[in-house]
Amino acid sequence: MDRPLALILDFGSQYTMLIARRIRELGVYCEIQPCTVGLDRVKEMKPKAVILSGGPSSVFDDGAPSFDRALFDLGIPVLGICYGEQLTAHLLGGKVEKAPEREYGPAKVTVHKRKGILARFDAEESIDVWMSHGDRVVALPEGFEVLATSSHSPFAAVGHEARRIYGVQFHPEVHHTKRGKDVLAAFLFDVAQMNADWGAGVFVDEAIAKVRAQVGSGRAICGLSGGVDSSVAAVLCHRALGGRLTCVFVDNGVLRKGEREQVERVFREQFSLDLRVIDASERFLAELHGVTDPEKKRKIIGKVFIDVFDEVAHSIEGVTHLVQGTLYPDVIESVSFKGPSAVIKSHHNVGGLPERMKLSLVEPLRELFKDEVRAVGEAMGLPRDVLWRHPFPGPGLAIRCLGDLNKHRLDVLRAADAIVEEELRKNGLYDSVWQCFAALLPVRSVGVMGDERTYDECIAIRGVTSVDGMTADWARLPYDVLAVMSSRIINEVRGVNRVVYDISSKPPATIEWE
Repeated sequence: MDRPLALILDFGSQYTMLIARRIRELGVYCEIQPCTVGLDRVKEMKPKAVILSGGPSSVFDDGAPSFDRALFDLGIPVLGICYGEQLTAHLLGGKVEKAPEREYGPAKVTVHKRKGILARFDAEESIDVWMSHGDRVVALPEGFEVLATSSHSPFAAVGHEARRIYGVQFHPEVHHTKRGKDVLAAFLFDVAQMNADWGAGVFVDEAIAKVRAQVGSGRAICGLSGGVDSSVAAVLCHRALGGRLTCVFVDNGVLRKGEREQVERVFREQFSLDLRVIDASERFLAELHGVTDPEKKRKIIGKVFIDVFDEVAHSIEGVTHLVQGTLYPDVIESVSFKGPSAVIKSHHNVGGLPERMKLSLVEPLRELFKDEVRAVGEAMGLPRDVLWRHPFPGPGLAIRCLGDLNKHRLDVLRAADAIVEEELRKNGLYDSVWQCFAALLPVRSVGVMGDERTYDECIAIRGVTSVDGMTADWARLPYDVLAVMSSRIINEVRGVNRVVYDISSKPPATIEWE
């Protein structure tokens, strides 16, 4: 679909994805391309604005990333951020040199001219920014002027108003630059004259048309796990294809309590999807019997899922396409200037299927970040408890039930985990934590119940706060809530006589126990 595009050229910055997030939040569609993409490809994409990202290199390094100088002659507004500013100055005849000392962290920038990318600030206003650079611009190319300075950066913000080329030494995309969005908004709306016309509603209409065109008269199959990505992808493709989409939900025996029933209720009853529910729990548990190593558990669950899904797919006549919930961060990872990842992440339930099944991939969410996926789901009427449910690992309870797996131990864990979730919701805490769940430990301890000795297993409650799951801290849940969780689990779940709370952070621990 043709739509106004802000193009980000990635020079290896750790913040490149943040630039895209901030621009999307402003209602402008953007894409990230590696700086190696070439000028011809940029011309083909017809961007309304170009942003040059930061990066760890110095323009003086051998093999330092660069770009065709002719970019600046296309008449497209350009904003260089950090390394992007230095590269702009370097290519256009300015001068860059090693800074006397590396500037990293918070800094104050003083606005001197209220124009261009600083048009939304007052003259002489002091703004809090985040710096991260070892080089600095010391002489500007012809026609450029200083817009702002800091104590260490005489050219903290610069611009050539006639050519609409700007640069900032700081990072407007990070949270620590308090009014960074105003810099980006001024560039996109005031300089590049773009409109805030990107959002969930626009995306849904375009994506439906795109899926229809891609699948044509064929049929598609989707592995529906009940998670956010597969749920949104399934409903969107159902809108596009109707009865020519078949969703397959595999009960692998390691699901949370009520998971299968919720999926059937939401997707079969509320959205009228053609949903095939396959109870393969005994098959999975038979394969997992006696296996305690978590990596072996993962591989067994993945293999059996593929076998089951493959069998179902072959029983449906005329299937030509496979729907997957690939998101934009997975796409970015595969084209980053820093090098493609070893494996492009696919949906945790269908990895390995496309090559084996010879089906064409349909990835309707590949342009979206996670928060945008939820917004699209809300626009299509998906219930909040589906869109905002805590993350759940692909191997399910298999890696929360430590040690040997059997139906009894899994039922014990399911019951305890349901109590944890119920108490979180009852006390208004569910949305304030990233994840909170129960794990069943292969540890027995002595207890006393009803004047009798017990020798039962232990439940560990794991609650964490996080932004993206990459790092996490243990959640400081109220003691009285933990007390009720513990009391209910011990009294209501047979086979448990002890409850502990996990207070380790990630790192060094992981969020999951296995």
